Amino acid sequence: MNTTLFKKEIKSNWLLLVIFLAVLSVYGSMITIMFDPKMGDSLKLMAESMPQMFAAFGMNNPGTTLLQFVSSYLYGWLFIGFPGVFIIILTNRLASKYVDNGSMAYLLAAPVKRWKIMLTQAVFMLLCLVIMVGFVTALILAFCEGMFPGEMEVKAFLRVNIGLLGLLVFLGGIGFCASCFCNETKYSSAVSTTVLVYSLLAQMISRVGDKFENLKYATPLTLFDVDGLGAGDSQAWAVCCILYAAGIILIGIGIVRFSKRDLPL
Repeated sequence: MNTTLFKKEIKSNWLLLVIFLAVLSVYGSMITIMFDPKMGDSLKLMAESMPQMFAAFGMNNPGTTLLQFVSSYLYGWLFIGFPGVFIIILTNRLASKYVDNGSMAYLLAAPVKRWKIMLTQAVFMLLCLVIMVGFVTALILAFCEGMFPGEMEVKAFLRVNIGLLGLLVFLGGIGFCASCFCNETKYSSAVSTTVLVYSLLAQMISRVGDKFENLKYATPLTLFDVDGLGAGDSQAWAVCCILYAAGIILIGIGIVRFSKRDLPL
């Protein structure tokens, strides 16, 4: 890794990470507080009045336990959509933006190989994702323990967040790979944005009714089996490993491609 570049990325992107952590903190704390039985009755009435809308966002079945409630309201859409936007912004900053604005010429002027530069960028991205998932995990556990002591199934919740990290690594791999292939941020961001929006929409439509149920097989988000991970299901772990592997492979493809292609410098 290039330590100087790594430190530079920390200075350039720490505020972006903090902003998204703050957004996730607000939603995470609000949803956790809403586990109150009285509030739960109100949510149930709302779900019954708008069943398709709640189903689209994965909120139609909050369950009876704290783990089921948090998983349904946070991990069905919010903790995928917001980190997904963060990934789009960050991955474009790490590669294609340098090429687009001409800054890559200065990086390559140093006696550092291309693959080493991009490996540094990839490690920085992965570190940000680990920090993001670790932060929201600790935050929600702290809220749960403070407000509902002993009700959260900690081991099951940790498994869910390991799965969430796998999904984010996969989305990060797509964004990073696109950023390594493109010379302009508008193209790389278009690729990663299209994948995220399509995946979310396909998942939402598949939940609305039986007619579109098979559409869930056309989105990678299906590989993030929240209920299966919470229950410790072996198949859920297997598909979770696929997400991790696919994300790392995509990152590797991006690094190799960037190292060999001609750049408009």
